[in-house]
Amino acid sequence: MSTSALATDAYKFAMAQAGFPLRRETFYFSFRHGGPQFIPLDLERRVRDMIVGLQPTAAELEYARQHGYGFTGAMELALQSADLEIVAVPKGAWVLDREPIFSVTGPSFLVSWLEPMVLWFNFPIQLATALELSAPMPERAFVATCPEHAAIIESVLVSAGRKGRSASVVLETDRYAERVRRTVHDLVEAASGDPRRVFEVGMRSAVCMEQHRIALEACKAEGVSKTTNMHLARELGLSPVGAMGHEHVQRWGADQTAFEALRDMRSATPTYLLDTFDTMSSGITSVVKVMQQRSHDCAIRYDSGNKFIQYLHACEVLAEHGFEPSHVLEDGLDLAAMRHFESLRAFTRWPADKQVYGFGGTIVSSPMMIPWTRDRVGAVFKLAQTGDEPRMKFGNERGLGKQSVPGQPVVFRRVRGDGPLGIIAQRGEKIPDDYVELSGNPDALDVLRLCNVLDLDRAMMVDEARRAAVYSPATSALIASVSGAFKAN
Repeated sequence: MSTSALATDAYKFAMAQAGFPLRRETFYFSFRHGGPQFIPLDLERRVRDMIVGLQPTAAELEYARQHGYGFTGAMELALQSADLEIVAVPKGAWVLDREPIFSVTGPSFLVSWLEPMVLWFNFPIQLATALELSAPMPERAFVATCPEHAAIIESVLVSAGRKGRSASVVLETDRYAERVRRTVHDLVEAASGDPRRVFEVGMRSAVCMEQHRIALEACKAEGVSKTTNMHLARELGLSPVGAMGHEHVQRWGADQTAFEALRDMRSATPTYLLDTFDTMSSGITSVVKVMQQRSHDCAIRYDSGNKFIQYLHACEVLAEHGFEPSHVLEDGLDLAAMRHFESLRAFTRWPADKQVYGFGGTIVSSPMMIPWTRDRVGAVFKLAQTGDEPRMKFGNERGLGKQSVPGQPVVFRRVRGDGPLGIIAQRGEKIPDDYVELSGNPDALDVLRLCNVLDLDRAMMVDEARRAAVYSPATSALIASVSGAFKAN
């Protein structure tokens, strides 16, 4: 059965309308934290299965057009392309924090379109890792929110040689739906009882499409009628929403240029994402500039760093210039943070109808009450190269935070010696002595096995400070180059 062409987030369509749908780009999948993880999947095959027969139907084309996310000819061509290059670590390998688990290179819109469902891989990987480690399984390890979720758990159990444990999978669809509904009720209540100020952004926080459908049905029951999931918005009679992600700004290379493109290439009200480079020094100042060029309705969205301070700074700067865009608050948002933002809104006297809240994990994954969520490992699928140009996200977190890796990243794994366990290198870069290239190399497993470094428990015995992967000379040079270009601008 083919996947719906609408089975992604709405903002993917918005960015393609204001982008370059057929340009070849590289995205990579990685975990920012969470420690070593075991890979139980043939990831290349799984990704290719997602795009089999991928072509919008006449009804899907019309739905997208009616809601402002219409396919251009280039977008349709991109989805029909089978020209994908996938470079993945092999099934049975383990990976470290921030290492590229796999990369996909192909037409921009197609590769970007994959993101929400690609992020679902985090659950089977985390479950398989827990089964591989010599440690007791946590409580509720085998609780499923829906039959599709249960089937994923059973598949991982079988793959891990624990077939007999499949009988212990507990299905609690109704309880999950009720917990979601109670959560959404409290969020709406915190928004002065106005469900129009709350929308759902949890497709990427789900385990599967069926689970997300249950969560959205609960949202609908509480009056929340907007979601980023285009496919389920159509199916459930909800409104699709979404406008900009970091990849759009990375693609254009600068905040102001990216904002102008979204403003001038789409008829819908644009939402400007502030933190791709730096919220204070670039994002907010660029918003002021594009609003000064010509008056237009717009919204601004925060994503990383201390968003409370950023919010107050933005309110002050915007008020000085006489601008009053809507504030869109998402990223790790929960009820406590929402209440604090409502207090700040009252302090700044920002209109209630110009401050809205998007919830993902709070609505979708937290009510699962199981340990293995996207947030636990910081699963991401990030743009690393557009055309021949390396790209990266900087953000406003301390240390590496949400910083991404540019270029076409691969993993080198140590097989002997005292060097770092992993090196985040670039495709075609010379492999150092005592290392083997793990990415796109199934034969690497035999080398690791012969050198007695394939076992995950053995990797966990390495001192924690030495488990982190380091950047290769080529990757370090790309980071310096992209960072230098940003500072120069």
